[in-house]
Amino acid sequence: MTAPTDRNRLDEEASPYLEQHADNPVNWQPWDEAALDAARDRDVPIFLSVGYAACHWCHVMESESFQDEAVASVLNERFVPIKVDREERPDVDSVYQTICQLVSGGGGWPLSVFLTPEGKPFYVGTYFPREPRRGRPGFRQLLEDISRSWEEDRDEIENRADQWTAAITDELESTPENPGDPPESDVLETATAAAIRSADRTHGGFGSGGPKFPQPRRLDLLLRASVLDDDEAAGEVAEEALDAMAAGGLYDHVGGGFHRYATDREWTVPHFEKMLYDNAELPRVYFEAAAATGHDRYARAASETVAFLERELRHPDGGFFSTLDAQSRTPASRLAVDDEAEDEEGAFYVWTPAEVREAMGDDPVDGVDVDAGTAADLFCDRYGVTDGGNFDGGTTVLTVSAGYEELADDYGLPVEAVERALLSARTRAFDARATRPRPARDEKVLAGWNGLAISAVATGARTLDPALAATATDALGFVLEHLWDADSRRLSRRYKSGDVQVDGYLDDYAFLARGAFDCYQVTGEVDHLAFAVELARVVREEFWDDEAGTLYYTPASGEGLVTRPQELNDQSTPSSLGVAATLFDELDLFVPDEGFGDVTARLLGTHADRIRHSPLEHASLVLAADAHARGPVELTLAADDVPASWRETLAARPLPTGVVAPRPASDSDLDPWLDALGVDEVPPIWANREAADGRPTAYACRNFTCSPPQTDLDAAFDWLADR
Repeated sequence: MTAPTDRNRLDEEASPYLEQHADNPVNWQPWDEAALDAARDRDVPIFLSVGYAACHWCHVMESESFQDEAVASVLNERFVPIKVDREERPDVDSVYQTICQLVSGGGGWPLSVFLTPEGKPFYVGTYFPREPRRGRPGFRQLLEDISRSWEEDRDEIENRADQWTAAITDELESTPENPGDPPESDVLETATAAAIRSADRTHGGFGSGGPKFPQPRRLDLLLRASVLDDDEAAGEVAEEALDAMAAGGLYDHVGGGFHRYATDREWTVPHFEKMLYDNAELPRVYFEAAAATGHDRYARAASETVAFLERELRHPDGGFFSTLDAQSRTPASRLAVDDEAEDEEGAFYVWTPAEVREAMGDDPVDGVDVDAGTAADLFCDRYGVTDGGNFDGGTTVLTVSAGYEELADDYGLPVEAVERALLSARTRAFDARATRPRPARDEKVLAGWNGLAISAVATGARTLDPALAATATDALGFVLEHLWDADSRRLSRRYKSGDVQVDGYLDDYAFLARGAFDCYQVTGEVDHLAFAVELARVVREEFWDDEAGTLYYTPASGEGLVTRPQELNDQSTPSSLGVAATLFDELDLFVPDEGFGDVTARLLGTHADRIRHSPLEHASLVLAADAHARGPVELTLAADDVPASWRETLAARPLPTGVVAPRPASDSDLDPWLDALGVDEVPPIWANREAADGRPTAYACRNFTCSPPQTDLDAAFDWLADR
C-alpha cells in the first residue's frame, strides 16, 4: 500500500508557494493529519520548511538543496518533509518562528525547523546552504547529523524539545495570573517618546542602520500625538520618515506602490517584492498624514499606491491578490547577443540612462517647450539615473535626487514646465517598463490582508476621493461572497482560483471587521456595519478566553498545535489583538448590550505590563489603550445623503480616535437598521439624533457629552476642538 510520504503531494495544493515545490524530488507533504500521522507511524523527525512565494532565500534554498537528488534521498528516507506557506498558515509560522527568535535572536524565511513526531521543535534555523558557508552548516551534513542524533541521543533531543515547547508556551500562550488595570492616559506619550528616541533624524525612519522597515504603526503613534497632543517633535519625526520613504527606493516612482523594505539606512535599495499588506498599511498612513498636515505629497503617494493596487493586485471581481515577486527575467535591453535571460532581483524596476532615453522616444512633450532628449535628461537628474548606477550591473534604483525648483534653475525652464515634462516622462517610462518581463504574482486572496487593504482604500475615500469607496466595497463584497459562510457564521482565510482553504485566524476576522466598519463610516451603508458586528461576535465566541483574559490567534474549535499563540506584537502586519481591542471599543457604541467594551478593558488590563514596558513592540495595543483612556469621540451624521461640502470637511479634519456614525435622517427609517444589527433598541450613538427640520445634521460627542444639533459640520468639529 502506498503511503502519503512515498511521493511529493504538493501537486494537490493551490498555494503558489507550495506549487513552486511540487516538482522537487523531495517528497514534500502539506501540513495535515496524513503527514503528521506518517511521522508518528514511522517514528522519524519532521523537517518543516516555512516560506512564501516571493521569498528570495526560499528560492535559493530550493535551487541548492531541494532540487538536489542526494539531499532529497536523505530527507525522504529519514524524515517527513513538510512544506508550509506562512501566508496560509501564520499560526504554524508563529509558533516555530518564536522558538527561532528565542534560540538564535533572529528569524526569517525560509524557516527550517526539525520537530519530533508530536510537533515539538528541537533544532531550528533559517536558510542553510547545501555546503558549509560563512559559519552556516551545510544542509546535507546537517540532515546526516540530526538523523544520527535521533538514533543515538533520542532522550537528549526529546528533553530539549520539551524545554523549547515550554518556552514557546510561556512566550505565546501564557497570561499574567494577576492582571492590572488598563494603561492610563500617559501611554501614548511614553510610546511616542520611545519612537522619537529610535528615530533616524538624518535619513528618516527608525534605527541606525539597514535593513529599514516602514513601521506604519509607529507612524500612527506619532501622527496621533501630533494631532491630539500638539506634539511638534512627533509630527517632525513622522514627516521625516514619510518623506524619506516616499522619496527613496522603497517607493516605486514609475508605477506607484511600496517595496518590502530598504536594505540600507538611506532608503536607496529595497528588497523589491511588493506585499499587499505593505501597500495597504502605508497608503492608509499617508492618507491620514495628508489630512493631518495638509501636504499634497502624502495624498499623491497614497493615491498612486491605491492605483497600483487596482491595476496590478486586483482580482477581476474585486478582491486583492497577495504579492508580486522581487525577481523577474532580465529585460532584453540588458542582454548581450549570446546572453540568456535569468531571474534577477529588481530587474523590472531599475533603469540605465540608455533605457530612459529609449523610453522617451522622439516626440516632444505636449504643451511645453521640452524635447524628448531633455525629458530624458530631466528624468535621469530627477531620479538619480547615472551610468555607474546604484545597483547591480550599473543599473539605478530610482530615488528623488533633485527637486523641481533645482531642475528649473539648472535647465532654465519654468517650474511648471519641469513638472509637466516629468509627468510625461513618467508616463513614457511606465509604458516602456510594461513591455519588460513581469514579476510573478501570488494570486491568493487572503481575508485578513484584504481587510487591511479595504481599510486603506476606505480611508482614501474619506480623506481624498469619495469614488474610492467603490473599490473598498467591491473588495469587501468579494471576501463576503467567497470566504464567508453565512450559515456556519465562519470565515475562511484563503481563496485561490475557486479553492477555499484554512479556517480564519484572529487577524482575518479582526482586519476584515475593521475594513467593513470603515466602509460603513464612509458609505453609511448599515450592511457593512452589520457584517463588522457579526465578525466581532464570532471573535468573542471563538477567540476570547474569559479565564485567561485574552484573545488567542487561533479559534477554539480549530486545529491544536503544541501551543495556542496570541498575536500581541506588531510585525509585518499589525497585532490582530490590538486591532480587535480598538474595534471592540468602537462597536460597543452600536451594540452596547453585548459587552464588547468590557472585552477591550479586560484585554488591556491583561496586557498592561507588556504595553507599558515595551510600547513600540505593541504599538497597536498602545493605540487601543490610548483611545480607551481618552474615551469615545462620536460624530453622528443624520442625513439620507451626506452633502459634498461635508465630505470635504471630513477629509480636512483628522479624527484619530473618533467614530463617524452615519444614520438615516428620520427615526422612522431606523427599524431596518436595527434588524440588520440584530438589536431591539436604538443604540445611544443614534438615539434622539434625527435631522433637524429635514436638513443634514451632525451631533458631536466626547465622553458622553454632546453638542447641540449642527447643520454646519465645521461647527460640530469646532465644538469638539473646545472639549
